[in-house]
Amino acid sequence: GMQSHLQALLSLYKLFCPEQVTITLPGKMKTYFKNSEGPWKAAITAVRQRNQGASPLSQAVFLGTSQPQSRKRKWNAQLVIPASSANTNHLEEDREKNRLYLYSPNESFPVEQLQTFPQLLQNIHRLEFPSQMGSVLTNPLLLHYMNCVKDESIYLRLYYWMGQRLQEECTWCVVDNPCEEEFKSFLETAYKAECFLQEGFSACEEFLYKTLPLWDGICCRSEVLRLVSWIPLSSFPDIKPHLFDPLAQLFFTSSIYFKCSVLEALKELLQNWLNCNVIQMDLEISS
Repeated sequence: GMQSHLQALLSLYKLFCPEQVTITLPGKMKTYFKNSEGPWKAAITAVRQRNQGASPLSQAVFLGTSQPQSRKRKWNAQLVIPASSANTNHLEEDREKNRLYLYSPNESFPVEQLQTFPQLLQNIHRLEFPSQMGSVLTNPLLLHYMNCVKDESIYLRLYYWMGQRLQEECTWCVVDNPCEEEFKSFLETAYKAECFLQEGFSACEEFLYKTLPLWDGICCRSEVLRLVSWIPLSSFPDIKPHLFDPLAQLFFTSSIYFKCSVLEALKELLQNWLNCNVIQMDLEISS
């Protein structure tokens, strides 16, 4: 049977290889695996303090993939870790060779070396995706890659990771989580990635459907309504109880500003639906 420690192990597997775990796991489980990133975080902090310089990597937004130990933990906005590939054993010896940014056909191209769009074009079939899926959201080159190469495993990894983060950090669902600014920043990052890809994330759609009935209309208002504008098109009976009914309750009991904000979000939602529908029709006609 499904024992708790086996569920925890499967959950850990699903975090990194969701396509390999097809069964449904419970959302709340006891933590069996402690966060092992403590020593690495301390070492990276020491290196940054020693260097005392703002490297280009320090400007990036890091979003980790490790499962949170507790709902009471806070996001560490000061820690920045570069996106890492699964295979980094030969980075030093490849550094000279990578100056021309061309790898041999049998070699993978680590994202640490990806700096320009021509590099992406030259190595798009050898690109090795980062272990930290959160770094994809803030990397335009990797978002271009997602648009060009429809790899289902990438979307599955990102879907499961974002679902975990949104569930654990939602400030109006987790009573003892006061980090509203960090959660706002995360929602804004997800929204910008959706605008870049011109499509909404399934994890964001599920998050909105689950949490809008509990939303007060105040917490992270602009960020939530922006995510609403990228909900994928589906039938009205499917959307009405999850989207329109919760918004209608808030609409009739809130201020004029909130009413205008909701109407603006729904207008953008309609525009996105129309644009997607036109693109789909063009593809069908051309095929």
